[in-house]
Amino acid sequence: MTFIHVMTPQGRLNADQRRVLARTLTDAVLVPEVGRLVPEVRRGYQVHFLERPLDMIAHGGELLCDKPSDVMVLDVVVMDCCWTRQDREAVIRNIFAALTEALGMKAPSPSWWINFRIIEEGCWGSRGGVLSFGDLLNQGGAAFPPERAAAIRTALAVKYDR
Repeated sequence: MTFIHVMTPQGRLNADQRRVLARTLTDAVLVPEVGRLVPEVRRGYQVHFLERPLDMIAHGGELLCDKPSDVMVLDVVVMDCCWTRQDREAVIRNIFAALTEALGMKAPSPSWWINFRIIEEGCWGSRGGVLSFGDLLNQGGAAFPPERAAAIRTALAVKYDR
């Protein structure tokens, strides 16, 4: 399960932009994680849009209602698997590209921030139990190219002494 929280000032994104971002942000993480685009796998991803009133966000020590600024924070939360530095960098670059395109900008705002967090094995819960990326591979591993599945299994085995 992957969650992407998009926190913006109220009114920054319209419904059409959110529709585009729902898909493009999902794919920005899905492709590096799975190793290819598999549309059916999108069901395991959630994008949450959260807007804050301008008097509830400060940038540079000043409320946005007093001094407007194009701030945005994205929090990407993924299950532990085989997240190399290059994979994480690809996700962050993909997200900046998706935002820039969806918002019709030439470049990302310097006040857009992305946090990429990896949740360890045993720290995810769903369907009344604790989830493991290994369990996901065993249940629906066909979505992963064999080399990606093998890399994930190896990384988890090394990290968690399996």
